[in-house]
Formats: sequence, C-alpha cells, structure tokens
Amino acid sequence: MQVKKNPKFNLENYSKLFMQLGLVLALFLVYVVIEKKTFERQFGEFADVNMTAIEEPDTPITKRLEPKVQKPKPQIPDVTVIVPDDEDVVEDIIEPNEIDEDDAIIVDHIDEVDEPEDIVEDVPFFAIEDVPVFPGCKGDNEALKDCFNKMMQKHFGKKFDSDLPNELGLAPGKKRIIMLFKIDKNGNIVDIRAKAPHPRLQKEAVRIIKLLPKMIPGKQRGKAVGVKYTLPMRVDVE
Repeated sequence: MQVKKNPKFNLENYSKLFMQLGLVLALFLVYVVIEKKTFERQFGEFADVNMTAIEEPDTPITKRLEPKVQKPKPQIPDVTVIVPDDEDVVEDIIEPNEIDEDDAIIVDHIDEVDEPEDIVEDVPFFAIEDVPVFPGCKGDNEALKDCFNKMMQKHFGKKFDSDLPNELGLAPGKKRIIMLFKIDKNGNIVDIRAKAPHPRLQKEAVRIIKLLPKMIPGKQRGKAVGVKYTLPMRVDVE
C-alpha cells in the first residue's frame, strides 16, 4: 500500500520562503557588524607636579568653666537672756570720749593691685573672629579668609621645587605634604612644622613657609592673638 503525502505538509512548497528569511537574517548580521564602532583609547600627558589643597580644619580645644559658688556667710544667732523684773540691768554704753586714739589703725598708703587680664590662647584659623590678613587681600572676613587660602596655595606652587619629587626615587602616585605654623600676635610666622614622605620634601616645605611675608595678625574679642594654620598639599610623582 503506497502512502500518499498531504500537499499542505509538503515542505518543498516553502523552500523559497525559507531561503528569503535566511537571506534577510544574513544581511541583518552583516549590517550590524559594519555599523559597530570602535574607539581608540586616548591618554593625556602627565604633568610633573600637581598641587591640590585639602581643607583640614583643626579641632578647637575648649575648657569648661566651672561656675563660682559663693559660700554663705555664717549667721550669728541672737541670744536672748531673760532677766527677772526685780533685778537691775546695767547696759555697757561706750562714749566717744572713751576711745583711745592710740589704738586706732591709721592707713598711710593703699597699694593698688592690678587684676590679671584674661589670657586668650592660640585660636585655629577656621575659628578666629578676625582672620589674619595676607598682604594684598581686601574685603570682609569671609573674603579675607578665602583670599588667604588662595595666596597660600599660590605661594606654595610658586616656591616649590617641582623637580624634587621625581629625583627622590619615590613610588609613582600622589604624595601628601602637610605644613603647620602659627601667625603670632605680631604677624610673624613661628612654630613651623612639616610632615612629608621624605626628609627632603619635609625640609623643602619648611623652607617655603619661612619665605612667607609678615601678616596682619588675627584678633579674638578685639585683641591680637596667635592663629594656628594648617596647609595640606598633594604632589604627583611619575
């Protein structure tokens, strides 16, 4: 018995359709490959030294003032003595003429004692009421503070030996230098210290701070005081 095929299920009738679908799919893959874009990675040139300031506010040292407690004065109780009515009471009355002038205390001179003034300790730069003034800066307190920071960064970038970090054989990367000093009540730069990953960088930082000009001192409660300042910087080593 011969099996007859149903014409509806004959795949040869759809061969052209399959071929067109395959051609469309192949063209689509070719189009995707052609349109795919690639970009070359570009690397910029590295600078020798890049200084970036970092704000590190100092923590103010505060002292707790204990309130003064006044001791109460001792009270002398009144003593009442009951005297019978039939007894005579003699009261001691001191007349002015009975006072001996020799027993009186005569004060010839009173020494005046100067009371010690309130001593104001050194104040951190960010907490000072009237900030120190860098020569050339003008404006209100906030403008003077911003100008002071900018002038310090400019001074460091101008005076720093940019070739020094690459001569020390340090590992490539960012290196941190922290400079600490005080502007005393006369505007002089004192108590200079520095922290750096190499002694020569530390010495270079101290040298730069010593080149700072004399400042107008900062004031706290209207009086000139010492002001502590911290200048952190970063340098890039190739």
